Formats: sequence, C-alpha cells, structure tokens
Amino acid sequence: MQAHQQAFVDLLVRYEVIRFGEFTLKSGRTSPYFVNAGQLRTGRAIAGLGRAYAAEIQRAELACDLVFGPAYKGIPLAVSTAIGLAEAGLDVPYGFDRKEAKDHGEGGVFVGTAPRDGMQVVLVDDVITSGRSIREAIDLLRAAAPGIKVSAAIIAVDRCERGRSEKTTMTELREELDIDVRAIVDIREIVAYLHGRKIDGEVALDDAGKVAIEAYLDQYAGEA
Repeated sequence: MQAHQQAFVDLLVRYEVIRFGEFTLKSGRTSPYFVNAGQLRTGRAIAGLGRAYAAEIQRAELACDLVFGPAYKGIPLAVSTAIGLAEAGLDVPYGFDRKEAKDHGEGGVFVGTAPRDGMQVVLVDDVITSGRSIREAIDLLRAAAPGIKVSAAIIAVDRCERGRSEKTTMTELREELDIDVRAIVDIREIVAYLHGRKIDGEVALDDAGKVAIEAYLDQYAGEA
C-alpha cells in the first residue's frame, strides 16, 4: 500500500472505525469485521480522514472543481476533504445537500457551493452497501446541473462483496453510472497490512481474524 493508505488504515484501527469479531449487517449477513466511520468524531480524527480522501484525489489525478458529500454522512467528508486539499495547496470548493429543500433565505437544496454546468465533481461517501446513496447523489447532481461531469465517487473502504450480480457493488456502479468508483483501501489490502502488525502495542489482526475474513470473502466476495 502507499503511504496515505497505510496512514489511513492506522487511523481506522486507532479510532475503532474498523473492528474485528462478529457483527450482523443490514443485509442479515454475519460479518467478521465492521466499518463505522462515525467513530471519527474528533478534530484530529476527521482531519486525518480528509487528508486520506485528498491524497486519493491527488494520487488518481482526478479533475476536481467541487467536492460533494451526500447528506448526512458525506457532509463532514466533503468539508474535511476540501481542507485536506487546501493543506496540499489546492483550494477546491465543497458542497452538500439538504434532506429537505430550504424555503427561506437563500433557499434551495444545496449548501456551500452548488453544482454548475461544466464542473468536474468528486463525490465522497463512507462505504458502499447497496450503492443507493451514490446513485441518489449523482441523480441529484445531474438534475441540478445536466452539464456537470462526475469525475469519481470515492469511498473509504471497499468490502469487495457481491452486489446484485456476481460482480462487486463497486464494479456494478462503475458500469451502470459510467463513472470512476474507487476506494481509498479495500478489505483485502487491510487484512494484508494489519495481519500480525502491532499498532500502539497491540496486534491489530491475529491469525484467527484473518482466517475468518478470508472465509467470509470466499463466500461473499464479488468479481472485480
């Protein structure tokens, strides 16, 4: 993994964003790991998250005139990513949507910088399960400004699981929406990096945890 990915995984472990054990997902599956970006709720934590998204935008050389985060979880992601880009010398606008349109003051459904025709937009979200939030966000952006181009949708962690077909949800979204859908890191990279590694004096992922995740992926992983 690249340096920004390693720093990001360290962050996930330190703030217990990723946990290992036995967890019941919304899908009903029992998973040996769980990702909860809501654990990043301090200034230092969210700053580290923003730097990781910003580093991925730069690494992939994505055109970006606007960082957009779908409400609600995408709001701090968009703000922190814009700050991370600013720290790297790139002053990029950010914006997000309201769940309900505002009917007074400036009105409208967007906060911050609204999408405009001709903009290259990078959408940021936490994880992909069904892909619903990304689909809805892109529909919203294209309805507001048909002339925009979504350069990419970036998520924190790719679980590498099947979507509606034998392919991963990320692959399905790429093909359906015709955009670049990418993750800062995927679960296989996390396992390879964390297995047997000590972070703050404790082994992050032991042999049993690695075996459990590999067995889970054998059963549920999709085709990339």
